[in-house]
Amino acid sequence: MNSKNRNVWITDIVLIDVIGFSKLDADEQFEIINFLTRSYSKMIEKMLVNSNMPLTKLIIGFVSTGDGFFCILNPRLKGFGAILGLSFNHFSEHIAKKYPYFEGIRIAVHTGEVNEFRDILGNKNYIGDGLNDCARYLELKGYTISTVMISNAAYESLKKFLELHKDFQILLIQREFKHSAMYTFEDKHGNQKQGCLIWLRKAGIINPPNINFNSII
Repeated sequence: MNSKNRNVWITDIVLIDVIGFSKLDADEQFEIINFLTRSYSKMIEKMLVNSNMPLTKLIIGFVSTGDGFFCILNPRLKGFGAILGLSFNHFSEHIAKKYPYFEGIRIAVHTGEVNEFRDILGNKNYIGDGLNDCARYLELKGYTISTVMISNAAYESLKKFLELHKDFQILLIQREFKHSAMYTFEDKHGNQKQGCLIWLRKAGIINPPNINFNSII
C-alpha cells in the first residue's frame, strides 16, 4: 500500500486472451468464455487445496476483458505469475478437445503497478499501467500458441522467486523449462518493450508455494 488514499501494488499480472474470439457468434462466445472461466476456477481451487491457502491469498483480483481476463496475483507471490501462466496454458489443451471451434489462448505475464478502486456498484476493481503494459506483450508478431509471453520485468521476478523457492527451481528443471532469447519490439503506441517466450517440455499444473501470509494485505 503506497498511499493513505488508495491501494497500489507492484505485482504479477497474467492476461488470458481467447484467440479469434471476435470471429465467433454470440452463442459460441458465451459458451467458450463461460466454460473457460469455470474451468480455470476449478483448476485454481484444486491447486489451492494442495497449497493450503484460500483463493484471496493467491489472487487479489480478476478483471474481465470481454475475450478473456486479467488475473492479478498477491504481491507476496510475485514471480509465480509466469508459472501460473504455464499452468493455464497446459489446461487450455483440455478445453480445445471439447470445443472444435476453440483456437486456443494467448497468455502474457507482466510485473507492474495496479491500483484498486471501488466501481459504481461498490465492487473492487483494478486499473493501472501494469494492466495496460501486460496487454502490449500480446502484440509480439512471433508469438507461439504453446508458449507464454513474459515481460523482462516478469522474468526478473521469476528469477527472484526461484532464488527464494529452490524446490520450484528444481521442479522447473525436471519439467524441462525453456525460454527464448529476449525480444525487443515496439507496441502499437511506439513504445519499446522487451520480453521472452517461456514453455515447459513436460507441461503440467504447478501448485503455488505454501507460505505464511500473516504479514500481508
